[in-house]
Amino acid sequence: MALQIQAYTNDVLIKKLQDCGVIKHKIVANVMKETDRKYYSNLFIPYIDRPEMIDFNAYLAAPHMHAYALEKLVDRITSDSKILDIGSGSGYMAACFARLIQARAVESLKEIKGIVYALDPQQKLIETSIGNITADNPKLIESGLIKIMEGDGTKDIQEYGPFDVIHVGAAIPEIPTDFLMLLNLNGRMLCPVGDTEGVQQMIQCDRDSAGEITKKVLTNVVFDPLVDPLDIPPNTESTDANISEKIDESSNTKTIISSIDADKDDDTLRDINENLNKENIAIDKSQPYLNLSDQVTQREEDESIASTISLKSFAMESDD
Repeated sequence: MALQIQAYTNDVLIKKLQDCGVIKHKIVANVMKETDRKYYSNLFIPYIDRPEMIDFNAYLAAPHMHAYALEKLVDRITSDSKILDIGSGSGYMAACFARLIQARAVESLKEIKGIVYALDPQQKLIETSIGNITADNPKLIESGLIKIMEGDGTKDIQEYGPFDVIHVGAAIPEIPTDFLMLLNLNGRMLCPVGDTEGVQQMIQCDRDSAGEITKKVLTNVVFDPLVDPLDIPPNTESTDANISEKIDESSNTKTIISSIDADKDDDTLRDINENLNKENIAIDKSQPYLNLSDQVTQREEDESIASTISLKSFAMESDD
């Protein structure tokens, strides 16, 4: 079972990720605190360290995986970095990258010249990410710091490259040469590679000043595949009802057993429970911590295994 981290505020969630060694850089912690997960999650309580299905067959990665990627890329980001986020999904990582550029500009007392290009192959997800980022901070898009585009990174993006950082937020069976060609000298790419139906490996690709590429396997992960919109059946457009079906096809409900302070009165618990029930979440004040019920899909079991491996790897890895 994966280490379960949970909180009732975004700041506390990030502090817990710092305490267990997932977040090492203060700048990463600050950026993740500024980028509140509630704007990108559909859950009533979004501060749980687990992946979450959002719209249109896509997943919002667990907070520790977002932190992990940011930790691996932060040293390559400056005030003028060009960053490509492929499979941008909810828009969460694009917002974090934009704030890292801002933070580097403050540190260096330089003008912001960097830009984040957020790509996703699904137009509906692009609309979702625009809404999420706008709810978070509309200036991130209005200022031109984030540019959101439809695509999968293999075409229609070359004119904006090369990129100092490339983050692939969805699984691919192998690393396309097209992706590597987009990487700038002294740039870094992070992508989950392998079986798109099971566990993948997080691969770090570095291009040195001479243009040579070095690949390094970091850890095991589970991501949903980078989806071509042409591969999506026409009737899978998300409604609240079929999102619930996709989340848990093997049972009637998905239950998250949540601890609420035991001294809360029954009326308060009833109010919270009423809201939670809208998300197919049940509340049990007798439980000491947030936990997943046993009614999970096979994919979530795979994610749990991969998350355990990933979290264990933090203790063994040295900073790059």
